[in-house]
Amino acid sequence: MSPTSQILPVLSDELAGAVQRAASLVVAVHADSRLSSSGVIWRDGVVITAAHTVRREEDIEITLPEGSRGRASLAGFDAGTDLAVLRADSARSSTLQRSETGTLKVGQLAIAVARLGEQGVNASLGMIGGLGGAWRTWRGGRIEQLIRVAITLYPGFSGGALLDAHGAVIGINTAGLARSGGVALPHSTVDRVAGELLTKGYIARPHLGVAAQSVRLPGSLRDKLGLDRGTGVIVVGLDPDGPAERAGVFVGDILLSVDAQPVGDTMDLQHALVGLIGRTLPVTLVRGGEPLTLQVVPGERPHRAR
Repeated sequence: MSPTSQILPVLSDELAGAVQRAASLVVAVHADSRLSSSGVIWRDGVVITAAHTVRREEDIEITLPEGSRGRASLAGFDAGTDLAVLRADSARSSTLQRSETGTLKVGQLAIAVARLGEQGVNASLGMIGGLGGAWRTWRGGRIEQLIRVAITLYPGFSGGALLDAHGAVIGINTAGLARSGGVALPHSTVDRVAGELLTKGYIARPHLGVAAQSVRLPGSLRDKLGLDRGTGVIVVGLDPDGPAERAGVFVGDILLSVDAQPVGDTMDLQHALVGLIGRTLPVTLVRGGEPLTLQVVPGERPHRAR
């Protein structure tokens, strides 16, 4: 018997075993009149799923691993990270074995596990397609680690689990954040977002209360201020009595840095404010061609219902 003929059956059995073990954690989520999605029992009574698949806030049900249906309620959702948390008393979890995401390598085998309503458990095999550091989604959410999956996420797979070759959970799969393919949200992100959603029902995001856009700085101004970058953020509007207006920011001011972090566009501005609600920050700006530093206290962005 050739070595290959011995290895493949063993590998096949190992992968099937990993899926079978994960099946005890994966549920189907019925929060859309057309198609169910998947969810993972993160701990007793708590199910994590993909926010873009939750199309209603009431009359949500889940199909449990043993096949029965149970009621669930929406604890909160975060469009920025595409995560939603459901409370479900009927959801009981075995120990959630977590993969060490810091040891992942591009090209390693990975398995997406989903539960598609009455079809039961489904799986899709592929690999880790790409890895990176912390990143921000196009919806403004912060993800602790970029994990691209070179796996077909069929309809209903979003919200399901991504497993490593040992069957440990890497994170939650979603096709809702990357137009070119799927990503997995690492458990560090899931823990952080789920904790805040369970406590507050939404994710608190900082803001200065400004409408702004990127603007190119004239060469003469760059030379005068000794700047090595060519853009800043010009204030084109202010929220009445917002953090920026209270600090003395005017329409037409050009923001250069927040808390010593350079801001060349509105994305830089968002990044600079992460985790700084309620803290007094130095904001460096240009007014009338002269530099000025103001002390601004970012507030919590008003929460808008779904």
